Amino acid sequence: MPHPDLVEVRISAPDAEVAQALAELLVTERLAACAQLVPVTSTYRWQGAVETEPEVLVLAKTTAVRFEEICARVRAAHPYDNPEILAVPVVAAAEPYAAWLTDMVSDE
Repeated sequence: MPHPDLVEVRISAPDAEVAQALAELLVTERLAACAQLVPVTSTYRWQGAVETEPEVLVLAKTTAVRFEEICARVRAAHPYDNPEILAVPVVAAAEPYAAWLTDMVSDE
């Protein structure tokens, strides 16, 4: 079923320790219902040079209204000057999962 209010927020981290801390922070503060950690290799341009580094990608499941709060919390806790924080819209989700996700990030 369509769920335009659901998003997956992608956050790059330098290692598993930082990624796990960010995941726990977001879930504990009910900013994300869950977060998965995926090891990746990133190639990017930074300060005029092309860099390639191992990173861990945090995939946080949440709602679009929580995005700005997530940005603020991640920026405050992240060691990077300019961390990747991207919201990717969820095109469709199974209804029970969507209801659970929405409930987990509600203020109630």
